[in-house]
Amino acid sequence: MTDKKTILIVEDEEDILALIHYNLVREGYQVLTATTGEEGLQCVRHYLPDLVLLDLMLPAMDGLDVCRALKRDVKTRAVPIVMLTAKGEEADIVTGLELGAADYVTKPFSPKVLLARIKAVLRRDQEADPGDDETSSEVIERHGLTIHPGRNEVLVHGRSVELTFTEFRVLYFLASRPGWVFTRYQIVNAVRGEDYSVTDRAVDVQIVGLRRKLGECGRAIETVRGVGYRFRD
Repeated sequence: MTDKKTILIVEDEEDILALIHYNLVREGYQVLTATTGEEGLQCVRHYLPDLVLLDLMLPAMDGLDVCRALKRDVKTRAVPIVMLTAKGEEADIVTGLELGAADYVTKPFSPKVLLARIKAVLRRDQEADPGDDETSSEVIERHGLTIHPGRNEVLVHGRSVELTFTEFRVLYFLASRPGWVFTRYQIVNAVRGEDYSVTDRAVDVQIVGLRRKLGECGRAIETVRGVGYRFRD
C-alpha cells in the first residue's frame, strides 16, 4: 500500500489479537494494539488512527462504552469503528450501529472477510459523504429544525439536540429531500454505502431514536406503510 493507514485493534483475547495483527501488517497497514477499553480510548485520542477494530466483549469498560465515548468526542467522532462481535449478539450490534459504528464482523471470522470489510469502510471514509450533492453543504431549516451539516449540529426551535453520528446522517439525508419516500435499503445505501449489511430493524431503531430526541419536530419524519420513510414537505 502506498499510503499506509493506521489501524488500532482493541481486543483482549491474545490469539485473536495476534491473528488480526499478523494479517493487517502483511497487508501493509500500520498497527496499534490495546487489550482494554480504557487503553483503546486513550490510543484513539492520542494517535487518531484511520480505523478502530473494536471487540465488544472487553473487561471493565466494554466495547459499546468505548464506542459511545468516541462518538461523543468531537476530536474522535469521525474515526470509523468496525465492531468484533460474538454470534447471537444482535442487540449489541444494533446498539453499536445506533451509536455510530461503521460495520461489524462476527466471530469466528475469515481474515479475508475481515480485510475486505476494513477496506470497504476505509474506502467509504475516503470518498465524499454518501449524501453529497450540490446542496449537501447547505443548512436546512424546516419544521422547526435547523440542520447544520458542517457542524453535525441539529437545533430544535433553537435548542441544540445531541444526535449520534448515524442519526444525524439519516436525518440529513431525509430532510435534504423533503417529500421523497425512501425504503430502508435506500436509507442504508445513502448513509453507509452499497456494500453495508444491516437489518431493517436497525434503520427503524434510528428513526425511533430521532423522533424521541426531536420531540414534536420528530413528526416531520413520516412512516409510509409498506415502503419506508420520508421527511414531510
